[in-house]
Amino acid sequence: MTAASPNNRSDIADLLAFYASVGVDEALEDQPVNRFAEVAPKPMERAAASSGDIAPPQRSTNMSRPEPGDRSSAPPVARPTSATVPDEAQAALARQLATAATTLDELRQHMAAFEGCNLKATAKSLVFADGNPEAAVMLVGEAPGRDEDIEGLPFVGRSGRLLDRMLAAIGLDRTSVYIANVIPWRPPGNRTPTPHETEICRPFIERQIELVNPKVLINLGGPSAKTLLNTSEGILRLRGNWRAHTTASGIAIPAMPTLHPAYLLRTPSHKKLAWRDFLEVKAKLRALG
Repeated sequence: MTAASPNNRSDIADLLAFYASVGVDEALEDQPVNRFAEVAPKPMERAAASSGDIAPPQRSTNMSRPEPGDRSSAPPVARPTSATVPDEAQAALARQLATAATTLDELRQHMAAFEGCNLKATAKSLVFADGNPEAAVMLVGEAPGRDEDIEGLPFVGRSGRLLDRMLAAIGLDRTSVYIANVIPWRPPGNRTPTPHETEICRPFIERQIELVNPKVLINLGGPSAKTLLNTSEGILRLRGNWRAHTTASGIAIPAMPTLHPAYLLRTPSHKKLAWRDFLEVKAKLRALG
């Protein structure tokens, strides 16, 4: 593998695409830092070391704090706090906070203040929802991606644009639907959320659905369907078949599992399947009035 040439646009584009694929998508400094230049010995030091006059300088590994009054020492660097490890206590707190919320605004405030999910430590934004909270249709995906994390809204990247076209095909748009995710914080590098992370966030999305009380729920992708419909079946088996999501108060909401727009971008031949599912939603809305 050869290094990318700084004068070759194709090499740079390939390198940036590789970085994005492994989750390196944010710059930490305004200017690049050459770490090799920082540790490379100066020419005079190299000459002295080779002649045996002095030993080459060594990096200090002493991490002890400076003695009181030693003004020549740099102040200790603050260590970052560790993220909360998901456990049953945090899940219980999430259930308590979700139950206590009587409005969507209260629920959002509780979620913004909640520190029990480790994903919050690496995410930029709480991606709560988008659209009309009084809509008859609510769509639920799995978790935010990079674009959603930056803008704080669900489905705003390529998959979001495809979702907008899918909605328009049955006469809907973002003013006539409500969109959320099972998990409101982006997993680092867009990795798959762990079962613990999903369980901690489950009370929030379940309460969000209950407060919106839509006529129809659309589960976008397998993780959303499995979490909210309490099933282990794969999405290709689930899709196209009406199921029900039952709220804590006992209300059964008709639910249509379908393929996630991101999956459809990777497998465009399956768009026809999602189209059939959305036609089912259109027919259901007409029947419900």
